[in-house]
Amino acid sequence: MLIGMGIWDKLRNELIDIVEWQADDRQTMVWRFPRAENTIKNGAKLVVRESQVAIVINEGALADQFNQPATYTLTTQNLPILATLKGWKYGFESPFKVDVYFVSMRTFTDRKWGTKNPIMLRDKELGPVRLRAFGTFSIKVSDPAVLLRNVVGTNGRFTVDDIGDQLRDMLIARFGDILGECGIPALDMAANYDQLSQFATQRIASDFEKFGLQIVTLNVENISLPPEAEAALDRRTSMGIIGDMNRYTQMQVADSLQQAANNPAGAGPVVMGVGMTMAGQALGNMAATPTAAPPPLVTAIQYFVAHNGQPTGPFDMNQLSSMVASGQLNRQSLVWKQGMPQWANVESISELAGLFPPAPPPVVP
Repeated sequence: MLIGMGIWDKLRNELIDIVEWQADDRQTMVWRFPRAENTIKNGAKLVVRESQVAIVINEGALADQFNQPATYTLTTQNLPILATLKGWKYGFESPFKVDVYFVSMRTFTDRKWGTKNPIMLRDKELGPVRLRAFGTFSIKVSDPAVLLRNVVGTNGRFTVDDIGDQLRDMLIARFGDILGECGIPALDMAANYDQLSQFATQRIASDFEKFGLQIVTLNVENISLPPEAEAALDRRTSMGIIGDMNRYTQMQVADSLQQAANNPAGAGPVVMGVGMTMAGQALGNMAATPTAAPPPLVTAIQYFVAHNGQPTGPFDMNQLSSMVASGQLNRQSLVWKQGMPQWANVESISELAGLFPPAPPPVVP
């Protein structure tokens, strides 16, 4: 009998009587108490600290959950669900085997997110553009039971990195939709980071709830164009800053002259380059300087002559005189020039009277 009591005392001492988690890192979200082959003692102490929740699992099913920080004695009074499941009418008179999971309720901060590939958008000002976005977010456990059922399973230790990539991919996908729907020009994104962060937090909340998680904060640190687009934008900005190109050239020439004065040994090539620059600038200024317009040239009088119902010409006075001599033009021919309202007979136009010799006076009988 004494031998039997000694064996029982030995086994009894091997049973676990304190169940606790002294967290030593900031990445673990869920940790299972390492029971191994040992059995939790009847009346054992369960220590739940601040920012912790303890969940008792029996045969794969959630039996009880301890949400408040305290030290609990594992009896039928503190494990009513487990007592019902086991059907122990007389209380815990023997050791029992269950899994105890501790869930960290702290906020996991400084989680990085960023677009792997640029997001294609149609910008109102720049047209089709590609944008990259980067930032940080923080999460915490909102429903420990959902997290255990849907994500953790039977893992003995579950860290935030185990689900970090999946959460980041969901966040980026939603953020791409938000950028496409917001309609904010790319050049105005920086002034709306807070608004985008708040909107994204609301849109992503339901996706995180499926995992028993809550997104606490979402920060947009930067939204940028690709390097080649930024270089083109920088050139455009530089041109706007330079403004008057003539004055900019003059300033460059003055700087070159100053450098030549400070470096007499190498002044020859510098001065030559400056001279050529100034000469080109002078020629450009001469070409750009408006000069007085020359007086208009005195153009010869030219007439069109009607021939067989079609206009011919125009002809100057010498050509018209030759046409009179050849009989192609007579006093009744129709002519027209710029400024006349309509065609008229040659004899009706005073400036053409000199084409015909004066008629002799009538003979006196």
